[in-house]
Amino acid sequence: MKPILLNRREFVRGAVGAAVVATALRGRGAAAAPKLRLGGPAYAKADDPEAFVLAHRKLGYRAAFCPKLALTETDRLRAFEQAFAKHDVVPAEVGRWCNLLDADSAKRAQNLANVTEGLALAEALGARCCVDIAGSFHPTIWYGPHADNLTEKFFDAAVENARKIIDAVKPKRARFTYEMMGWAMPDTADCYLRLIKAVDRPGFGVHLDPCNAVNSPEKFFRNTALLNECFDKLGPWIASCHAKDLTWDVEMNVHFREVAPGKGSLDYATYLKRLAALPEPPPLMLEHLAKPEDYAGARDHIFAVGQQNGLAFE
Repeated sequence: MKPILLNRREFVRGAVGAAVVATALRGRGAAAAPKLRLGGPAYAKADDPEAFVLAHRKLGYRAAFCPKLALTETDRLRAFEQAFAKHDVVPAEVGRWCNLLDADSAKRAQNLANVTEGLALAEALGARCCVDIAGSFHPTIWYGPHADNLTEKFFDAAVENARKIIDAVKPKRARFTYEMMGWAMPDTADCYLRLIKAVDRPGFGVHLDPCNAVNSPEKFFRNTALLNECFDKLGPWIASCHAKDLTWDVEMNVHFREVAPGKGSLDYATYLKRLAALPEPPPLMLEHLAKPEDYAGARDHIFAVGQQNGLAFE
């Protein structure tokens, strides 16, 4: 395989990024390095807010998926907010995974209400964001591929739904975000930037899952450039991120498969460096693993990559 050559712009950008990190760390010990927030499932019951948060700290996490709470549970919401703050754990995201473009109008309305409530919950808890995908026009699979998922019709519907959700809640702390997808908008950094401008609300942000944006061999092999593009164009709006990895199963067509961080080809050194360079690094959340020991291995790999690059998590 021929080496991948960087053009002058890519070289300068990488050099500048490395210089920024080096300057930030020069003359300081590892303990003073920019602190990142890793999170993931702690397999803890949400009965006791203090115990729930401490279970995350025990695993080395400084971010957490939001526990299952109702907006009406004002006392519990306050107790969780206080426990998160006390132990320096950030509630990263409220996930409301449903189809905002469902073909059934009743389900579509129900899903819109569900996501709106999710943003209100994120706001009440002080979470960074509420996240969903923009939806799909697939008739039976809520996240499935469909030709119309890459059309102006889809884009306009995604803008309208985001505005409705944000205008209903008027968040001051949390943001509403769409997760990037390989077969539905936003599928690229440029598409996400266009969405931000079209939605035109301060309560709209970015949820970064770079593996979801890898939908071609070029992006797979040049994922460092993909990561840099996402941070260059979307950095100020990133509210939360997902941590996973991709491998390529070789067969007679392109087949990428999700694996644990460290078992694939994603450039985690660049990912972590670019996160650390943001003014307030967004949480990085492990997901889609089967067992606690799988999460522990993924966590340890990310910690090791961070240490190798002068970045701290604690």
